[in-house]
Amino acid sequence: MFIYTIATIVALVFVLLVSMFKILREYERAVVFLLGRFYEVKGPGLIIIVPVIQQMVRVDLRTIVLDVPTQDLITRDNVSVKVNAVVYFRVVEPKMAINNVENYLEATSQLSQTTLRSVLGQHELDELLSAREALNKDLQVILDQHTDNWGIKIANVEIKHVDLDDSMVRALAKQAEAERTRRAKVIHATGELEASEKLRQAADVLNKAPNAIQLRYMQTLTEVANERTTTIVFPMPIDMIGKLTETMKPSDKKE
Repeated sequence: MFIYTIATIVALVFVLLVSMFKILREYERAVVFLLGRFYEVKGPGLIIIVPVIQQMVRVDLRTIVLDVPTQDLITRDNVSVKVNAVVYFRVVEPKMAINNVENYLEATSQLSQTTLRSVLGQHELDELLSAREALNKDLQVILDQHTDNWGIKIANVEIKHVDLDDSMVRALAKQAEAERTRRAKVIHATGELEASEKLRQAADVLNKAPNAIQLRYMQTLTEVANERTTTIVFPMPIDMIGKLTETMKPSDKKE
C-alpha cells in the first residue's frame, strides 16, 4: 500500500508540474488571475501557471472578421431596405477585453447591428448607394469609440449589400431613364443655343460684306454638284427676288 501511495503522489506531482507549463503562440496572450484577482498578461512563448492558485484566459490578438447579419431599416426618405456588412476588428488590450466585458465577440456583434441600423437610417437611399466610403468611415468611427473601453480596435467596416424590393428597383430604373432624357434635352438645347449664337455672328459678318454671300452660294453649289444629284433645290435670297421684281415693273409699263 505504501508503494502505491508513493506512486500516486509522484504521478500527481508530475501531472501538476506538467500542467504548470503553458505554451502560447505568437498571436496569443494569457490574462492571468491570482486567487481571482487580475495578476498580469503573459505570453507569447512558454509561461508558468501555478495550479489552483492561478488561472488564465487565452486571448487571440489576430484580426477577427465579423459578419453582421442582414438588417431591415428605413432610410430618411422612407424607403425600406435590407443591409448587411462586415466588421474587421482585433483585441489590443487583453486585460480590458476580459475584465470589462463578458463576451467581447458577442458584444461587438450586437453593437455593430444596432449601430448599422441607427446610422444608415439617418441617410437617404441615394447616399446608401453612392456614398458607401463615407458611410463606412462613419460606422468605423462610431464603433471604435464604443469599443475603446473594451480594449478592441475596429480596423474597418464595409457595407456589403443593399437589397431593394422589385418595385423600388423598377422605380429607380424609371428615375434613371428620366434623368438621362432630361440630360439629353438639356445638351440638345445647349447645342442649339451655341449654334444660334454662331449663326448670328456669321450673319453679322455677311452683313458687313454683302458680296460674301455670293461666295457662299457658289461653294454650296459646288458641294451639291459633287453628290451626283439630278435635281438641285437652291434657295433664292429674298433681296434678290425684290431686285428682279423692281427691274420687271418698268418693262410692263412700256408695253
